[in-house]
Amino acid sequence: MSLRDALIYDARGQVLRELAAQGFDDWQFHRAATPAEAVALHERGGCRVGIAVFDQALDPIPDPLARLVAEAEVEWVALASPEALMHPVLGPFIVHTFHDYHTLPLDPPRLRVTLGHAHGKAERRHQMRDASLRSSGRFGMTGRSPAMQRLYRQLDKVVGADAPVLLSGESGTGKELVARAIHDYSARADGPFVAMNCAAIPASLIQSELFGHEKGAFTGALQRKIGNIEASDRGVLFLDEIGDLSLELQANLLRFLQEMNVVRLGATRHVDVDTRVVAATHVDLHSAVAHEQFRADLFYRLDVVHLHLPPLRERVEDIALLAHTIFDKYATQHPTPVRGFSDEAVQAMEAHLWPGNVRELINRVRHAMIMSEHRLILPEDLGLAAPVDTPPVMTLQRARTHLDRDMIERSLRQNHCNVSQSARQLGISRVTLYRLMNRLNINP
Repeated sequence: MSLRDALIYDARGQVLRELAAQGFDDWQFHRAATPAEAVALHERGGCRVGIAVFDQALDPIPDPLARLVAEAEVEWVALASPEALMHPVLGPFIVHTFHDYHTLPLDPPRLRVTLGHAHGKAERRHQMRDASLRSSGRFGMTGRSPAMQRLYRQLDKVVGADAPVLLSGESGTGKELVARAIHDYSARADGPFVAMNCAAIPASLIQSELFGHEKGAFTGALQRKIGNIEASDRGVLFLDEIGDLSLELQANLLRFLQEMNVVRLGATRHVDVDTRVVAATHVDLHSAVAHEQFRADLFYRLDVVHLHLPPLRERVEDIALLAHTIFDKYATQHPTPVRGFSDEAVQAMEAHLWPGNVRELINRVRHAMIMSEHRLILPEDLGLAAPVDTPPVMTLQRARTHLDRDMIERSLRQNHCNVSQSARQLGISRVTLYRLMNRLNINP
């Protein structure tokens, strides 16, 4: 008989002794007498079910215990005295956070059924999570959409090529996440990753931040400072919002990329630097070059490899997966009675255009987790209107599918369902047409 493990927080140990006397032989209980011991037992892993005994009122609730019970990995059952259930702090905590609760004294048959159901639910959640992790994405990113699959294929080639990379895409699409992936999955992974937002640093300080300075180089330079370029030696330098650099600094950066050495402000000695530059921008650098706002020679130095990050509205298939990933991440950090998303919330998220992209999604999900008064997040918790007969967002992939189906069906009608004539009319082979008809579920 295989034993099922359960963590039991039982300060006095009385309930554990009763369980042993009642013949729960198919369970192995691991007792913790304090919240700290419960956390330590949980970190060892293996328990899918937790039991918390509240045989008297507990106020305040110890923070380690509150965080532990909020963990999504374990299904918790409370065994509570009537006094504990009526307590203004402990009672709501039990009702909103636990999988189930039983009023003491112990009811062994009912508890056996509850523990079995909790264990089965936890096992199913782990199976679902493992399957999701295996197929949810790559390079530390989340997404299964065609747009993300294309990005993964590009990254497969980019991480092994030690050349400058230019990332473009709207604000909030995850450009720094991609830059970190280029670092973490490349031969430079053991070197530093230095990130610098060119738009967030005052113009008077950028020169020093990039190239460093010597003591006394200017008023306030009280000691030598290593610049970000030099600090990224043998690693990756990520320059976010590169389009905001002044033309003067663009010239200095170009000189570095040509010679791969820097001169600190106030110094004369050249310092060789071996770094890979990854730059990012949300503006159109082609247009900036045409309007003489960005140097063409620097653009071509940076644009050796160009990756465009798709906005969230072009990867609608990933929205629910991203939302659940964000929820799981923050649910382990902050106790919350919320257990997930309602179907209406998922539909509202998929209908929203997300001008702030993934950054906006993270913000809305975290807000809903904190402020929602429901067990499942609703559209209004996210600050979104519930969709009313809202048509699905037309992605490029869906548009192509609709166009393919329309053209094939029209050709088949014109040619009286003659597949050979339709294939010639469409300019494709008969085998290709049959394959498309099968994929689009078109019956001639």
